[in-house]
Amino acid sequence: MKKLFCTLLAALLCAGAMAMPAAAAEEEMIVVNDDIQVSADYDWTRFADQGITLNVYNWGLYISDGSDESVDVLSAFTELTGIEVNYTTYDTNESLYAKLKSGGADYDVIIPSDYMIGKMINEGMLEKLDFNNIPNMAKIGEQYKSLDYDPNDEYSVPYTWGVVGLVYNTTMVDEAPTSWDAMWDEKYENSILMFNNSRDAFAIAAKRLGMSMNPTTVEEVNTIAEELKAQKGLVQAYVMDEIFDKMEGGEAALAPYYAGDALVMMDENPDLGFVIPEEGTNYFVDAMCIPAGSKNKEAAEMFINYMCETSVGVANCDYIGYSTPITDVWEQLPDDLKYSEVAYPSAEVLANTEVFSVLPDEINAAMDKAWSDMKSYSEGGSSWLIPVALVVAVAVIVLLFWSRNRKKQREDY
Repeated sequence: MKKLFCTLLAALLCAGAMAMPAAAAEEEMIVVNDDIQVSADYDWTRFADQGITLNVYNWGLYISDGSDESVDVLSAFTELTGIEVNYTTYDTNESLYAKLKSGGADYDVIIPSDYMIGKMINEGMLEKLDFNNIPNMAKIGEQYKSLDYDPNDEYSVPYTWGVVGLVYNTTMVDEAPTSWDAMWDEKYENSILMFNNSRDAFAIAAKRLGMSMNPTTVEEVNTIAEELKAQKGLVQAYVMDEIFDKMEGGEAALAPYYAGDALVMMDENPDLGFVIPEEGTNYFVDAMCIPAGSKNKEAAEMFINYMCETSVGVANCDYIGYSTPITDVWEQLPDDLKYSEVAYPSAEVLANTEVFSVLPDEINAAMDKAWSDMKSYSEGGSSWLIPVALVVAVAVIVLLFWSRNRKKQREDY
């Protein structure tokens, strides 16, 4: 089913986006500023006098925020609606999940990835959406709807999509890599960056081994973990947003990352390239959701609807580089982004991708343990030496202190 989905998606992309209906082109608009215009056929001001603040929790560097001459879509939302936005960021799906699961978080809008959305749906952590408040769901391309993680489109609205590939520095790598094997090549020792989250890291090692990135047994998890242990001695650092400074600054030769962010890095450093390894990779969709118990659900739905306005979608995708699920947003993107093989890969590439599925609790637990063990592992199986060495050091210090005191006592005597 996933292979079929990706094939259909590729065909739809290659056929081009659907033409925007003539009625939409003539739609009356509200002008917020020079860059943001929204549909006038929506009551944007119904919460203006209620003093509402929305807590929005998103990935880092994942919205057009006014920096680097980009459009500040959040301030435009406040100007339009009177609703303030408290915007904070996280770096992995797992850290988002942990914060929500702890019960200490109070968010109104979150933007997780597909598999994490499915997990949170299963655990009752998300609100069902009222699409009367989100009419812009109609702008989302059909290929991004009714996907496995939210089959009835009840809990989420797609925000972006993309693939994972390999970013490389052409001044440090002789030829463009074609395989994930490059991430295990000893000649790049201490010049390799790796994902600092278990799901993406395990996926890369699994693909290198010719396995699915959705393990079905604990044994498969352990096999993949051994591959990551074998790589660890070559890795300079495990990173998420830190990758921008390191790759843009020429501090590493190779790093796997998301295609949208790769475009940003390549724009900052022309020495960088991007490839999709021949073994295949992950295809993902990130979507907007409302956590269960949100105190501002209708206002949150207004925010989600706003994020799907065409001008807002163009501002976001133009700034962050990620691929859009909104048909008329794609039509209005600059040609260098609209026809980028990084942001919008070929049908052949998309057909060789795999979607993360929601893993059983047993597999999730095994992956968490294996990831923790791998991160504390020292090459050669000697991770146990570190705590032992500490114990020995403490014992030596205590012995020396005791001997000195004994000597002093004898002298005093």
